[in-house]
Amino acid sequence: MRTVDWYFDFISPFAYIAFERLHTLPADVRIQYRPVLFAALLDHWGQKGPAEIAPKRQWTFRWCTWLAQQHGIALRAPAVHPFNPLPYLRLCLAADCNPDAIRTIYRAIWTTGADPESPEQHRALADSLGIDPARTADPAIKQALRDGTASAAAAGVFGVPTLRIDGELFWGVDGMAFAADFIRDPAVLDSPGMRAIDALREGSVRRGARGPAG
Repeated sequence: MRTVDWYFDFISPFAYIAFERLHTLPADVRIQYRPVLFAALLDHWGQKGPAEIAPKRQWTFRWCTWLAQQHGIALRAPAVHPFNPLPYLRLCLAADCNPDAIRTIYRAIWTTGADPESPEQHRALADSLGIDPARTADPAIKQALRDGTASAAAAGVFGVPTLRIDGELFWGVDGMAFAADFIRDPAVLDSPGMRAIDALREGSVRRGARGPAG
């Protein structure tokens, strides 16, 4: 059985939809769930998130609403967005990244319209998972999230959701079919066209386009 890494943050509607679509990957795949802080990845690569650009924010939520409908996935935007995902990421780690816990957290945020900033929401969710909310303040859990995010950035992960398979990255919901093809036949990345893309040189670079990691 092949093991793949799946990087995600609960703040992302794309990651929520992708989670609900992970069953479309080949059946002989074992998924390692890797929670990361998306905001830290944005800082690392010098990017803005979709919700930080007004017209892109509107497009993102329209697109995700349409896409979820196409796949029969329940989606209702939370009361506020962006929100602080740290309590949810730490809760996920306290639950040992169990996929059932991940599903419970995602659906609490992305199907109810509730306020994800509400402390009552955090407590109720922790209770439903049988986890003491105080565990999310455990320094070891906080450090695990920092380490996991740093490790993701070092591996080249720049956004969520991302699948990492044999060192190759497949980003976004729309990258999942590509990832599935690669799992079935890694030679998909070895065609002349793909090799030409890998060797593509940079030309003119927009001033200020390179972030801190560039």
